[in-house]
Amino acid sequence: MYEKTVLPNGAKILTERMTGIRSAAIGIWVASGSRDESAAENGAAHFIEHMAFKGSEDISAAQLAEEMDAIGGQVNAYTTKECTCFYAHVLDCHLPRAWNLLTTLVFDAKFAQEDVETERGVVLEEIGMYRDEPDDLVSERLMAKIYRGSSLARPILGTPATLKNMTGQSLKAWHDAHYGPERIVVSLEGSYDDGILEEIKARLMSLEPVQMTPARPAVYHPALTLKKKATEQNHLILAFPSLPAKHPNRYGLQLMSSILGGGMSSRLFQQVREKQGLSYSISSYGACHRDTGIFCIYTATSRETEAQALNTIHQVIGELAEHGVSPDELDRAREQSKANVLMGLESTAARMNYLARCELYDDGEFLSSDEIIAAYDAVTQEQVRSLAQQTFDYSQASLSAVGRVRPEEDYQNYLAAPL
Repeated sequence: MYEKTVLPNGAKILTERMTGIRSAAIGIWVASGSRDESAAENGAAHFIEHMAFKGSEDISAAQLAEEMDAIGGQVNAYTTKECTCFYAHVLDCHLPRAWNLLTTLVFDAKFAQEDVETERGVVLEEIGMYRDEPDDLVSERLMAKIYRGSSLARPILGTPATLKNMTGQSLKAWHDAHYGPERIVVSLEGSYDDGILEEIKARLMSLEPVQMTPARPAVYHPALTLKKKATEQNHLILAFPSLPAKHPNRYGLQLMSSILGGGMSSRLFQQVREKQGLSYSISSYGACHRDTGIFCIYTATSRETEAQALNTIHQVIGELAEHGVSPDELDRAREQSKANVLMGLESTAARMNYLARCELYDDGEFLSSDEIIAAYDAVTQEQVRSLAQQTFDYSQASLSAVGRVRPEEDYQNYLAAPL
């Protein structure tokens, strides 16, 4: 059973013991990501994640790396649109050292200008790497178009133009303005003693509150974006507006996605790949944020079979919206989803992530295993059909394509009147 502690300065600590194991997972989650940046600051949150590993006034980057290797396990970080996470998964005997490492990364980075110059090149290489990957590029361009005018549209990594003007001073200022205790969640899972809890509380209590302006809500706009690129396949994402992260119908949406494009038995896989041989890869997924969400269908296909693939996708989702799902399909998806979630939560690292994400995205609504099972079991055939009818409205559809794309008119005609 988890416990939640809210400190006077607003920082939150989530803890849960797991018996019979010798590992612990701990994460410092900051509810600030690329959505909290201005246009000129785009990429700052991710750049700060990189700078955290460059050392502090008391420990160099090389010494920091040696300390991470010395405790074994894993110490890492990542940045999303809405949060930044620094985490460690180690043996319980190394948990105090892991906590000290994380606090050094999150709160004590020195932001030396010479390190900024070096790491800027690393981030630029990272941007280039993702731009070389058509499946990443097609998704980034989709987000830029459908959420245009919002910070949610901007890439997490930033752009060469925005990174160019960032300095150690500007990054530290952004860090200090966005890493206040009211945005900090520490999640601890696994094997630990009470001594580490006192260390966590003491460190977090030293933080001074920071006043922050919440990110503006994002508004979905139907869009079409095409990018010519010399690839063997055209990479496509068909998207529709959907549910935000904590919507009560999210379990039904997960099951609908599983039935539609979640595995080898899914309708899209069977029709597009197995029966017609139009694509090697096809899937569906939801991309959910605090205030908005989209439902996406991704595929990669040749230029010659692209139109047939898109029309087959339209036929499959139209069938789902009109006739719904069978009892067998729903039961299969239900059991797959329950197994994936519950078996995953047997990991200390997964449970640590689950606790933090529930706090950040679900307002602290933590479901037990039995409650998760009940949520999936409560989804009905009619609910899935209703979600499909609400979701697959082509007047709100968007399409992103990267590769040897056709003229824009061809795609506009498809979105206006799919066959």
